[in-house]
Amino acid sequence: MMSPKRGIDRLSALIDRFRIRAFVAQGPEDPIRPNLFLVSNAYCSKGTGMDELVFRPRGEAEGIDIDAVVVAARVELGGEGAPLALALPREVRVDLCQAPALAAVATVLRDEVESPRCGHQAAVDRLCEVVVIRLLRHAIASGNAGGGLIAGLAHPQLALALVAMHEAPERAWRLEDLAEVAGMSRTVFATNFREIVGQTPGAYLANWRLIVARQEIAGGLPLKTVAGRVGFSSAAAFTRAYQRAYGHPPREDRKAMLQAAE
Repeated sequence: MMSPKRGIDRLSALIDRFRIRAFVAQGPEDPIRPNLFLVSNAYCSKGTGMDELVFRPRGEAEGIDIDAVVVAARVELGGEGAPLALALPREVRVDLCQAPALAAVATVLRDEVESPRCGHQAAVDRLCEVVVIRLLRHAIASGNAGGGLIAGLAHPQLALALVAMHEAPERAWRLEDLAEVAGMSRTVFATNFREIVGQTPGAYLANWRLIVARQEIAGGLPLKTVAGRVGFSSAAAFTRAYQRAYGHPPREDRKAMLQAAE
């Protein structure tokens, strides 16, 4: 796959909307169910001992050598249905000797855990968030994703269209508009998008709009306002699309969220 084009901010629109949150475990009895592990003295392909980073977005910790874990943390990528959480494979494993930018912040994290000072908990939690952002950058830059959102963001032209949709879901995007943003012909864009991302541009945009809508509903906005923010002409059209996607109208989610907040 082609290496990512510099100057495209592939992640900010996603991170701004679905904030990454990390909580470092304070011991083996901490109930946070960690899914990010910094493992000590993993085999390094360059022949030296080096830490390894293991991230299990779905939360499984089976098979991790707990005795070798230096840092264990719980990382949330925006909640249920968040695009980044769904885009990553079951496990992301990085040999840090092959990822110097990621290793640099992981080293600071390890130092903070092993030699805690004032503000320790806040520091390690924030450092874990930075580790995950750099891990996402590494996943995009390495081009190893077989398909899906990460593979699309790694593509220098498709990434332009994806970022445009992420930043402006309310816009009435046509296939021709997205192809122009990507600098590709309509046919080539549509074909490449489907092959790499795994769905048509229209399907991706429709799904992204509803993901954003669920978040806006959770924030307490009126349905009519939410509908306009994600590109629907009316609250009725938005409700029909929401019902088709999730099997219930948005008002049910609004009611459940309000009850949970009581």
